[in-house]
Amino acid sequence: MHEYSIVMSLMEQCEALAQLHKATRIEQVELKIGVLSGVEPALLSKAFETFKLDSVCHEARLVINVQPLVLQCNHCEQQSQVDERTIVCPICQSNKTTVIDGEDMMLMQLVMDT
Repeated sequence: MHEYSIVMSLMEQCEALAQLHKATRIEQVELKIGVLSGVEPALLSKAFETFKLDSVCHEARLVINVQPLVLQCNHCEQQSQVDERTIVCPICQSNKTTVIDGEDMMLMQLVMDT
């Protein structure tokens, strides 16, 4: 389960940012997880609850925003948002598309107590 290694890296990043801003604790961690990121939000949340206990995030609430897939169709030239893992344009059914968003995982915001 690679979500454990992702959460361990996230905790390191949170610790570093807390030190940088002289925060005593982190109250909220907000993530954006794309549909095609390869990260399972439920598993990530469970791993976060496990690993946060020994970190500056021990009281933090995890907020996960799942980013739908945004496709640009090279055939009909329309941009579409889809919730499933597909690269087929929902408008014209072409597979000649470019992924605009929904492939990555990003730390969007930390709420810290300084």
